[in-house]
Amino acid sequence: MDLDDPTGCVTFLVRHAWLSMRSALADALDEHGLSVQQYGVLVLVSKVPGRTVAEVGREVGTARQSANELITGMERAGLLERRPNPKDRRTQQVHLTEGGEQRLIDVGPAVRKVEEDLEASFSDADRAAARAWLHHMVENAG
Repeated sequence: MDLDDPTGCVTFLVRHAWLSMRSALADALDEHGLSVQQYGVLVLVSKVPGRTVAEVGREVGTARQSANELITGMERAGLLERRPNPKDRRTQQVHLTEGGEQRLIDVGPAVRKVEEDLEASFSDADRAAARAWLHHMVENAG
């Protein structure tokens, strides 16, 4: 890493790419009444229903209190519901409602379009290599 040129630093480049992608994604999601963070919660909970509020917070990169507020707002919007955790009465599990499932379906084409636009100049091999590299980085950070 060249400390004289931080733009060559992987962490800078990944963050810069994410911020650029996030901006494009936010515009697309806004048309569906979702924030990037809300979309992330819907995706996470759809993949693993029954996550706790704390788990959701960790996965979307926010404190438990902020996650609680986010989930409460999404409950009010009819996207999520909390259910008692049968294994631990102190926690609640987060699940998608039918409205949350439908919103995720409805926003899917817009999200795919953002990704397609951002990857338009990539070959199939480049797309596969980028995804593999990112997965590997996540595992290494772990």
